Amino acid sequence: MTVTGADFVELDRIAVQEAVRLVDLATDTDWARGTPCAGWTLRRLVAHMAAQHSGFAAAARGAGREPEHWREPEDMSDPARTHRSAAATVLTAFAEPGVTEREFALPELGGGFPGGRAVGFHFVDYVVHAWDVAATLGATVELPEHVRVAALAVARRVPADPARRGPGFAFAPALQVPEGAGPLEEVLRLLGRSPQGWAPRG
Repeated sequence: MTVTGADFVELDRIAVQEAVRLVDLATDTDWARGTPCAGWTLRRLVAHMAAQHSGFAAAARGAGREPEHWREPEDMSDPARTHRSAAATVLTAFAEPGVTEREFALPELGGGFPGGRAVGFHFVDYVVHAWDVAATLGATVELPEHVRVAALAVARRVPADPARRGPGFAFAPALQVPEGAGPLEEVLRLLGRSPQGWAPRG
């Protein structure tokens, strides 16, 4: 599947809006729940998501090398509101004309990347994080099939080198993909998530 930078902007918008919808489902008693991200509560996961939105928005503006843009919010008293605001910021930044032709500085990924590719990274991350939140809450991810297929095309290009997976890296080691897995399940397994055997807890 061939996806252009402009396509990634629209795909990312869909994934981010779905993540916002799912985070907004959380109630006060849900924030301390464990998540598929080992050792992270839902509150910590949503803080990470907000920080990534802010960092990518800064990168789209040419300020991605400034570490303060990537820090998790100090005030997480209303996680859904904080996340919603950060999501709006990144969607606005990505919607600017010519954004996919810019270079994004992404320190966590090791340097600078063409804008279209960088938006693709953000897109697949939010497909996965939407699932993380849904799994935590016992909800269902609602993403169109073309979004799932596009995410799979990106996930298949993520390096599977064990030296670049695990603690301190963006994704856990890849898991075996069973025959007949759908696009979303394959995305999750390629990026180290196991959709089977995980249930909401906490």
